[in-house]
Amino acid sequence: MKKTKTTESEALRSLAALAQAQRLRAFRALVVAGPAGLTPGLLAVQLDISPSALSFHLKELVQAGLASSEPDGRHLVYHANFAQMDALLAYLTLHCCQGASCEVTPAGRKACTPAA
Repeated sequence: MKKTKTTESEALRSLAALAQAQRLRAFRALVVAGPAGLTPGLLAVQLDISPSALSFHLKELVQAGLASSEPDGRHLVYHANFAQMDALLAYLTLHCCQGASCEVTPAGRKACTPAA
């Protein structure tokens, strides 16, 4: 099931989950891992974080809808929820610039064009 729209409360929950350095790093690692995902053990090594701390952060990402887990034999594999990430980005883009259209300038910055 592909999520296409995010509510304000879902956006706040996602942003709150990402507003912590270890969770942001964990989410980025899951995004980079792509569909294959990562086990908590491998993720803990990559991030140089204790397994118990990582478990707490992964739980927060899952509760925010930004990650999911599935069993793979005796292990869990965590995946980034790309549909939720895309929906959050769409929500932020839609509500950016107070409703004016936004375009990316050559320098990579957003330029807001007043709505007509």
